[in-house]
Amino acid sequence: MRKLILTGFGTGYLPVAPGSWGSAAAVGVFLVAAWLTRANVYAIGAAMIVLAVLSSAACLAWGKFAESAFGRKDPSQCTIDEWAGQAVALCFLPIRGGISGVFIVAAAAFVAFRILDVLKPPPARGLEKLPAGWGILTDDLVAGAYANIACQLFLRVLLRW
Repeated sequence: MRKLILTGFGTGYLPVAPGSWGSAAAVGVFLVAAWLTRANVYAIGAAMIVLAVLSSAACLAWGKFAESAFGRKDPSQCTIDEWAGQAVALCFLPIRGGISGVFIVAAAAFVAFRILDVLKPPPARGLEKLPAGWGILTDDLVAGAYANIACQLFLRVLLRW
C-alpha cells in the first residue's frame, strides 16, 4: 500500500518522465474538482490544499521507506511529491470563461510547475539534500509555490483575469 501511494497510484512506474505523469494526475484531480464544483475557485483551492497536505504527509511519513525500497535518494518512482507540488501550483488560480478557462489554467499551471520542477531555482535544489521525505518533498513544494506565483501574475496581470 505504501508503494502504491508513494508512486502516485502507479504514475511513478509509467515510462518516460514519471514526474510529469504524477503532475498530470494531480491536474486530473483539479479538473474533477472543477467539474464537481462548477469551477468554484474557493472549492477547487480547498481541494488542492487537501491534496497537497495528504500527499505531503505520505511523503514525509514514508520518505525513508521510499529511498530504501527504490535504492536511491529522491527516487523517480516516487511521484507523490509531484502531486503535492502540482497541487500547490493549482491553488486559488483565477478561472474565467467556464470550462475552457479551467483547461487554460490547468495547462498553464502544469507547464509552469514542470519547468520549475526541472530547473529547481534556489532554494529548491538545495532542499533536495534534506533527509528522507523532506528532501523528496520540499523541492517540489517550492517549485509549486513558484509556479503558482508565476501563474497568478500571468493570468491576473498579462491576461487580466
